[in-house]
Amino acid sequence: MDQTQMMTIDGMPVAINGEKNLLELIRKVGVKMPTFCYHSDLSVYGACRMCMVENERGGLEAACSTPPRPGMNIRTNTERLRKYRKMILELLLADHCRDCTTCSNNGHCKLQSLAIRFNISDVRFPNTSPKPRVDDSSVCITRDASKCILCGDCVRVCDEIQAVGAIDFINRGSKMYIGTAFNKPLPETGCVGCGQCSLACPTGAIVVKNHVEQVWKVLDDPAVRVSVQVAPAVRVAIGREFGLSDGEDCMGKVVTALRHMGFDEVYDTSTAADLTVMEEAAEFVQKFSEGKTAQMPLFTSCCPAWIQFCEKKHPDILPYLSTCRSPMQMFASVLRAHNETKKDGVCYKHVAVMPCTAKKFEAQREEFRKNGLPNVDYVITTQELIQMIKESGILFSDIEPDGLDMPFALKSGGGVIFGVSGGVTEAVLRRISEDKSAKAMREIAFQGVRGLKGVKHAEVTVDGKLVQIAVVSGLRNAENLIEKIKNKQVHYDFVEVMACPGGCICGGGQPFVPKKSKQRRSDGLYNTDKVSSMKSPDENPVMKELYAGLLKGRTHELLHVDYLKRQQ
Repeated sequence: MDQTQMMTIDGMPVAINGEKNLLELIRKVGVKMPTFCYHSDLSVYGACRMCMVENERGGLEAACSTPPRPGMNIRTNTERLRKYRKMILELLLADHCRDCTTCSNNGHCKLQSLAIRFNISDVRFPNTSPKPRVDDSSVCITRDASKCILCGDCVRVCDEIQAVGAIDFINRGSKMYIGTAFNKPLPETGCVGCGQCSLACPTGAIVVKNHVEQVWKVLDDPAVRVSVQVAPAVRVAIGREFGLSDGEDCMGKVVTALRHMGFDEVYDTSTAADLTVMEEAAEFVQKFSEGKTAQMPLFTSCCPAWIQFCEKKHPDILPYLSTCRSPMQMFASVLRAHNETKKDGVCYKHVAVMPCTAKKFEAQREEFRKNGLPNVDYVITTQELIQMIKESGILFSDIEPDGLDMPFALKSGGGVIFGVSGGVTEAVLRRISEDKSAKAMREIAFQGVRGLKGVKHAEVTVDGKLVQIAVVSGLRNAENLIEKIKNKQVHYDFVEVMACPGGCICGGGQPFVPKKSKQRRSDGLYNTDKVSSMKSPDENPVMKELYAGLLKGRTHELLHVDYLKRQQ
């Protein structure tokens, strides 16, 4: 190989193949460089200086911000570098609260793990940690400025990936902190509750709002019958925490664990996703046939962070949002109506296990209350469910799987793939397709709606007419697409939007994983769909029973919502 395409890392020759920085090359040779502020999907910040390397001239360079050059010769592990990194860690720990055992991020904190890795047994500097400064105003996340190390990850995610910009650096020097404009509470800012900032945070400065104790309280009350629904994306994200494979479908084990913890009824939100497809497909076909998508497309409405984004930044497109409730809310309203028919005087409470932090906000919306009471009493994330399983002492990897409760146990593969970006669109296409053969379903899968790309395009023919479709994940991508649509640069008839990049499998309430694991989560949902005997929701007998019974004459009341009322 041409010598000009090579460089040396720790004495080993390494080929340069388009890597954008030294860090990528170093990881390529099997060296795990310490970082705080580097994320491959974000702009290079280079603030933490943990990834410094030493060149042949004795100079120090930040691996994250230095492009590789042919002929370079660097070392990643010298006495000087080890002292340098330990110094940085000590300085961070000197200005950091050290309540690790009571911190909600204990065991998942990068500062903690690096302190262990570099054997920091003593901090030479006095502890100047400020008192806890907690912003508990959001129902989705909790912020504690005293645990912030100013890496800027949350700021860049909020701005670059989500186009929200609810938080930023304030002041300079030793007085610098991350906060909101005019120090307003988060709900009064542009924050949409997506929780991506909590996934990016390397410490416990931003964490998911915890509602575990409230759920335990209702489970311990013998006078309350507690039901729970589990979102599709949860099943492929929970197993890794208990030593199982990335992307493994653990729904059966989740059911067993929930019953062990005391839940009386366990359901799958995928069943309600089938309902969403039925209603959304009908709504789209009607609007498309009437020519109402010629000016503006029909936007999906399953993602609560996306709904808030529209309300706060683009209220003019609210009339073009689908009126369908999210699967969580559809299931909750149907279950509530079902329980009301019993007239047994039992107190019912309903819990939803979601991959999404914004679902906590959605559950409290006035639109989803009846007689002042929410249809979903509590929302816990996958992270919180993991906590509850560990508290219970359940050996998750060893328990036997169990089945869901009737009468809502059946679901189609189309409902399961709701958890990944493009899944809603594919399920809708399956529904409106006249050909339900296996060959037709496979052809739909190759229309361009699958994959973790932020923006995907597809064209399909419905009733002899060409339908233009866009699938978007990440609110920055949604923002860019909306502007193009408004400026008549592009035209679409149907647009699926998920706030979290990749969809619900990468939701703010999911355990954080690298990019490869995100792909495995996606594959896990598609594999579940692959072995499902029902591909389209109209094949689900539960749908037929609901429309002939409980939903008869109440479809709009139980399955639809009007977000415009909030703006009036």
